[in-house]
Amino acid sequence: MLDAQIKSQLKEHFKNINSPVELRVALDSSDKSNELNSLAHDLAALSEHLSVVENYDINARRPSMVVSSVESKTQLSFAGVPMGHEFTSLILALLHSGGYASKLERDKVEGIKSIDKNLNFEVYISLSCQTCPQVVQALNTLAVNNPKITTTMIDGALFQQEVEERNIMAVPSVYLNGQLFSQGAIGLSDILKKLDQNSAQKEAEKLSSKAPFDVLVIGGGPAGASAAVYAARKGLNTGVVAQRFGGQVADTMSIENFISVKETEGPKLVAQLEQHVKQYDVDVMTSNKVARIKRNDYLDIELESGAKLKAKSVVISTGARWRNVNVPGEQEYKGRGVAYCPHCDGPLFKGKPVAVIGGGNSGIEAAIDLANIVEHVTVLEFANELKADQVLINKAKSIPNIEIRTHVQTTEILGDTNKVTGLQYLDRDSGEAHSIAIAGVFVQIGLVPNSEWLQDSDIEINQFGEIEIDNKGSTSMRGVFAAGDVTTTPFKQIVIAMGSGATASLGAFEYLIRELDPAAAA
Repeated sequence: MLDAQIKSQLKEHFKNINSPVELRVALDSSDKSNELNSLAHDLAALSEHLSVVENYDINARRPSMVVSSVESKTQLSFAGVPMGHEFTSLILALLHSGGYASKLERDKVEGIKSIDKNLNFEVYISLSCQTCPQVVQALNTLAVNNPKITTTMIDGALFQQEVEERNIMAVPSVYLNGQLFSQGAIGLSDILKKLDQNSAQKEAEKLSSKAPFDVLVIGGGPAGASAAVYAARKGLNTGVVAQRFGGQVADTMSIENFISVKETEGPKLVAQLEQHVKQYDVDVMTSNKVARIKRNDYLDIELESGAKLKAKSVVISTGARWRNVNVPGEQEYKGRGVAYCPHCDGPLFKGKPVAVIGGGNSGIEAAIDLANIVEHVTVLEFANELKADQVLINKAKSIPNIEIRTHVQTTEILGDTNKVTGLQYLDRDSGEAHSIAIAGVFVQIGLVPNSEWLQDSDIEINQFGEIEIDNKGSTSMRGVFAAGDVTTTPFKQIVIAMGSGATASLGAFEYLIRELDPAAAA
């Protein structure tokens, strides 16, 4: 199951396991069960502290594996074969269940241990989903620190009957004690806030007590990471406040145009960015969304939680998000057939017909990826011709279950109140209305800047919602700089965002020494 190189690497990592862990497997006669059993025995052979217990629970999902600490009685379950993006989740579960402490703040550990009620989390995932492991690992962190909490990762593609019974059409979908708890990306801090309102208040108070930052970066994508590194290297007191580290790059499957790196994946690049930022003394505050910014003696930054931060200078790098198609049915069926990430949600539509709205690179790449999973893909493009690179167009046209329709306008997404059942569009040449029967719609029509929270500020924004900046990243508010996809910087690319993040950070540094400390600039 595991090759020699991976076994060698894991054997070294497993030296950190110092207490017994049982891998309790529930199997049937399927090929997936054979894979899971082989994986369990391969792992157990790498540490004297790991052992396999077969057919532990006759009522368990099959195939599944429970990672259980013999000493603390904690249980972290995996229904399916946790490979792909979830392999890291499994390895961390083994390490932490075996006594290797996670890098978690003491107050969070104490908060988790103080939970005095039985909580059973189930999280439905796709092995191709880049966002899912973050959620699985956050839930596993709860379970490994409190035996009253259990978690189960469920491969939605393998347990499709459950997916259909619960009408799950987007991942990650988290259930708590049988009820839907959350859908989409969610971090540990947000989970704790949902479980305990006092936790949110304590977190807000903790943030508000922080001393003013020299540079506060708002947003944790490539531009924000670059800005933070450049500020920290100048010896400035630097903070990063963001909903999640990595931004939209965390949802990107393949990256092939990042200079000096032939090919990588979004989550891998995000991990490297985060590791680089944390090499410096940067205060990273994730699971936080900024509500407004005002210029007083300091720049006052208020978070949606009510927390207030202060800074001498700010770099805004809040990026962009998928653009909505804005037709009837889109909002009603989000997460119930309307999706924006083909890599995450594609496996849930295995063997079913779907549509992709958008004929640019993102749309055609989505169609190509989905064609390997679904029954049929219909691509709908508003313009007369596709806007994707020719190599992608040629590839899509060579795949028999991809149908491309250009010069059409999507007018409505149809459903039965529970899920998507079809889509209506208008032929812009003939004016005729058409409908197609589909199970899912993947919207891929570009990005919209995350700048709504600035509408009432003194920061100038153009008609497209982009922050106006000069060649040093400076905005119309003194001491505030901006970088990346949220700005007027042309060509929204990762490498360009990183460069603009560095520019904005250096602009902030120059502002601090020239305007706030004129003597230093003399």
